[in-house]
Amino acid sequence: MNSRYDDIFNRLRNIAVEYVNSNEVTDDELRNYIYERFIVLPEISYMTISDQSDIQERIFNSIRGLGLLDDIMNDENITEIMINGPDNIFVEKNGRLTKLDKAFESEKKLEDIIQRIVGTAGREVNQANPIVDTRLKNGSRVNVVMPPISLCGPIVTIRKFSSSPMTFERLVKYGSLTWDIVEILKKLVKAKFNIFVSGGTGSGKTTFLNALSNFIPADERVITIEDSAELQITSVPNLVRLETRNSNSSGAGAITIRDLIKSALRMRPERIVVGEVRGAEALDMLQAMNTGHDGSLSTGHANSAYDMLSRLETMVLTGAEGLPLPAIRQQIASAVDIIIHLSRMRDKSRKTVSISEIKGINAAGNIELNPLFEFLEDSSLSDESRVVGSLVRTNNQFMRYDKLRNAGITEAIFDEC
Repeated sequence: MNSRYDDIFNRLRNIAVEYVNSNEVTDDELRNYIYERFIVLPEISYMTISDQSDIQERIFNSIRGLGLLDDIMNDENITEIMINGPDNIFVEKNGRLTKLDKAFESEKKLEDIIQRIVGTAGREVNQANPIVDTRLKNGSRVNVVMPPISLCGPIVTIRKFSSSPMTFERLVKYGSLTWDIVEILKKLVKAKFNIFVSGGTGSGKTTFLNALSNFIPADERVITIEDSAELQITSVPNLVRLETRNSNSSGAGAITIRDLIKSALRMRPERIVVGEVRGAEALDMLQAMNTGHDGSLSTGHANSAYDMLSRLETMVLTGAEGLPLPAIRQQIASAVDIIIHLSRMRDKSRKTVSISEIKGINAAGNIELNPLFEFLEDSSLSDESRVVGSLVRTNNQFMRYDKLRNAGITEAIFDEC
């Protein structure tokens, strides 16, 4: 909105604040009050219809909404918001980070907005509990870090929630996959392969997991477990969604992913989908995969498929320190069938860079990977600012046809690529 209307905004906002402070009003009543005071202003004859609508919405949001944050959230091209104190705001827009020429009115105003966000989700943040993970009403994931932990004021990081679920149609359009590979993944999910999606921060793991989850047959019972509910599974009617909970200010009441996995096993799931494993819950996830819950899906942070195996070993050890490493490796090799690795390339694009199966334990006692597809960059078309390439079928034979046959899939699906 044009800055020359700031005076109108401030005058009307002050009037509306007085009205709200002296009356108990609903959101609709507040909107009507703002409209009635607005339409009698002589200045509106110089405004466009769009500016008139924007200024009224801005006044409402500054009182009942999230103020400046609402304006940023309304930009559909922004995928991530990073607020480092009231006057240091960065966004990821079209894959690139930029600093906004905007600021919150004060640190107090930013803190009020934070309290509104966490309060709506039934959580709390304060000096005793300065870190919280939560989400907005639209599903966007929010992380808050408050002073004294943060030295530059309140920190808010928001991963925006897409209003439309990610599909493989869109991933193919973006060049991350081909339709032949999508058909293979569809058959692997249907045949109840246990699949891990690995990758670095911002590589698109949750997005990919969401698309993969929608291949789950509609007649199954599925339980999703997440820190902040993001998955949008639309194909399964018998769906149970569970979300973790932080501890309260006295340090009690926390519900972890590990707690939820244990509870989910008592709810007769056919599959469990864990948004991300980060620690001791990896052991519970692997045990679930090994005890009749084939077809389970999850993600994890890693720099490669091999690194994902090492990280799983480390995560399991945090939950069972006395467990011998050979036993952990056997648990992983028995539980996980496929690892799909994603990466964010130098041009900020997100690519699927490998699809591998776990063959088992080799003679040296290590978990052995069998790469099936690997990303091959076309050096003749790529440069420093653009990455061009595709997933290419390796010469390695696919080993685990038993699960495909048990699911009634008899064709050699990997030989078609």
